Amino acid sequence: MAAHPAYETIKLEIGPDKVGIITMNRPDALNAMTTQMMRELRDCFMQFYIDPNQVACLVITGSGDRGFCTGADLKERKGMTDEIWRQQHAVVEQIGRAMMDCPVPIIAAVNGHAYAGGLEIALACDFVYAAEHARFALTEVTLGIMPGLMGTQNLPRAVGVRRAKEIILTGTPFTAIDGLAWGMVNKVVPGAELMSEVLAVARKIASNAPVSVRQAKKSMDRASDLGRADGYAYEIEAYNRTVVTEDRQEGINAFNEKRKPVYKGQ
Repeated sequence: MAAHPAYETIKLEIGPDKVGIITMNRPDALNAMTTQMMRELRDCFMQFYIDPNQVACLVITGSGDRGFCTGADLKERKGMTDEIWRQQHAVVEQIGRAMMDCPVPIIAAVNGHAYAGGLEIALACDFVYAAEHARFALTEVTLGIMPGLMGTQNLPRAVGVRRAKEIILTGTPFTAIDGLAWGMVNKVVPGAELMSEVLAVARKIASNAPVSVRQAKKSMDRASDLGRADGYAYEIEAYNRTVVTEDRQEGINAFNEKRKPVYKGQ
């Protein structure tokens, strides 16, 4: 697996299976985000918008086994002026947009605490696997602010508006099993098995036709934003993009020849 050395607070590794692993790497601070980490996360996700063919699936996780990400580093924010705070948050907003615009599927492997902006990063992924000991919370209202990395948009879509209001307005932490029951977490596994479980799913996604995966993701992302008729019109537009690919022919040929398809992403 090749590591990309361009970053200091995160690690990016891309394997021959075209699965990319992004690791938030400040374990001593439970992977809390400094301004530098915010910029690096933004830049990392933006590169896959620019060139989605680098990877076929992404996994984001935290370093160590205690923290996925506990949001913004509050030590760095102590004494921060209103203007610097606003500028820092503008970078956070760019992370949200870069993740929303990322054409490649993103899986969150939540290996510990996912609080505040950390939970919002997990929610911005396409789906979530969590370690049994993971804990979640959107604590912003207890700190005089509110979620600002798409939390008020993505959490209601994941758990429903009433449950989201309870979570956000109380700031109360909840468990991985709670997240599973509420539909926010797809699967809960023992911590030692988390990455092997997630990578198995990521590799399964990565083995499918890349254009098909990206078009299907894009169409589903519109499902809760559009009326059903408009959403279906979008789906057909996305579908037609797959018909003209070599991979579409390869998929049918492989099925009929009883062999595994070799997809090229074209």
